[in-house]
Amino acid sequence: MARQTVTQASLIREYFEANPSRDIAHEEVVPWAMEEYERRCNKKFRDPDRFIRKLHQLGHLMKVRKGVYRYEPGSTRIRVLQDFDAKTKAVILARDDYRCVVCGRGRADGVDVHIDHVMPKDRGGLATVGNGQTLCAQHNFQKKNYGCTEFGARLFERLRATAEELGDQSMFLFCNEVLGVFRKHGQR
Repeated sequence: MARQTVTQASLIREYFEANPSRDIAHEEVVPWAMEEYERRCNKKFRDPDRFIRKLHQLGHLMKVRKGVYRYEPGSTRIRVLQDFDAKTKAVILARDDYRCVVCGRGRADGVDVHIDHVMPKDRGGLATVGNGQTLCAQHNFQKKNYGCTEFGARLFERLRATAEELGDQSMFLFCNEVLGVFRKHGQR
């Protein structure tokens, strides 16, 4: 009998499939996956959280709340997610001058930049130039953690604080108006 290859993703999936119809927090599955991967492969598991998120993005897991996922047999919806190809990435980087569209830092400043889907790919965002933007690692991470709406509100709060420091009354008023729209719709 041939030995089945164990990948980090297959190990995470194995755990969820062995525990169907149950809310499972990262704190439960991650230690198991790390120990089990080291036991089976004699290697360190690099980033279990990344593979959990990926399984959710692909439709194998349902997100119950932040850091908690569930596998429901028969109700998974497999999705095909579009990643940016090299040509599209190059166009986006050039358009955004190789800098984060939020803070303006980029490769020239020693900052890693990422190509980000404006509309996340797990919500149907396509890998097009129009749906791409350049973000530094810090802002890409924040967007993933906060979600688009909360990230946008935080961006305008930071911009308003900077405008206040600089005495830029026009920008300060603009940010207040935008933040008022967030509040009006219960987003902040």
